[in-house]
Amino acid sequence: MSQFWLRTREVAEEQETHFLAPGAMRSANASPRANPEEQDMWRTAFERDQDRIVHSKAFRRLKHKTQVFMNPEGDHYVTRMTHTLHVTQVGRAIANALSLNVALAEAVCLGHDVGHSPFGHTGEDALSEFVDGEWHHSEQSVRIFEVLEPLNLTPEVLSGIRTHPWKVAERATTHEGDVVKFADRIAYLAHDALDAMRAGVLDQSSFPNNVVRAFGEPGREWVASMVQAVIDESYRQSQIVMEPAKLEAMQELRAFMFERVYLRPEVENQQRRAKEIVRSLVTYYLEHLDQLPDSYQHPEADDLTQVIDFVAGMTDRYAIRVHDELFRPRLF
Repeated sequence: MSQFWLRTREVAEEQETHFLAPGAMRSANASPRANPEEQDMWRTAFERDQDRIVHSKAFRRLKHKTQVFMNPEGDHYVTRMTHTLHVTQVGRAIANALSLNVALAEAVCLGHDVGHSPFGHTGEDALSEFVDGEWHHSEQSVRIFEVLEPLNLTPEVLSGIRTHPWKVAERATTHEGDVVKFADRIAYLAHDALDAMRAGVLDQSSFPNNVVRAFGEPGREWVASMVQAVIDESYRQSQIVMEPAKLEAMQELRAFMFERVYLRPEVENQQRRAKEIVRSLVTYYLEHLDQLPDSYQHPEADDLTQVIDFVAGMTDRYAIRVHDELFRPRLF
């Protein structure tokens, strides 16, 4: 007799009917993909989405995109890739504890930041100067998966990716999609604080007393405390929320991080340089559309959209290299 049991898609879907919470999204009920496909023998719809995202080129580029510290010299600073993995693990913990569909939550977490521009939110601010309103990396993430590198993902995954920023008022169509809002903030606040301490910007005594009382010491204690606050309050309210007192402390921590880390005076020159690079690249390619790679030339998109698709997809180091090749004078 074999030492293994075969776990087919049908078996997995049957298990979901018995073991997932009433409010969880069942894989068998996934909305139709834009382009109909035969179902996989082994993987559920959301497990297929996980695999497609991880194997995408856009996902691979995250390893060379800024999280907070641009071009850090140390090997231990968080990049957009490691941030995404942190978010995925936090999202898994919350979804698992609430008996939600873990594969769906993980797929949203894995794909949530692929649309980020080079230089993090600084690059996002620079791109916003070229569009009406704001340029959102979440919308770009969806555009990547629908147009630039079409993966034919389920609507539930795309909804969670599109709505994950807190500035987006719309909620996801599933509880699993809502999980990423909190997983994202928990992961970046905890690890950005550790990076700031590693860089000598903050120390253990820097953080507001209310934050330390609410969450404990920076690092592992913060993650565990914030995750628990989401699990407990979500269970009580049957929606993905955080215990009010802990949410207030998290908002205070975020404001503190913006003041002392993200927008501190010492990084103004670095941010100004990053914005200059992004602006210059967009302006250059608007005037030289013929130099856009074929993969970014889409007849249904206007010129600006095609240029932003290309520039937003650049890693930090590639953007710097291209900018230097175009604008730095050559001595020989």
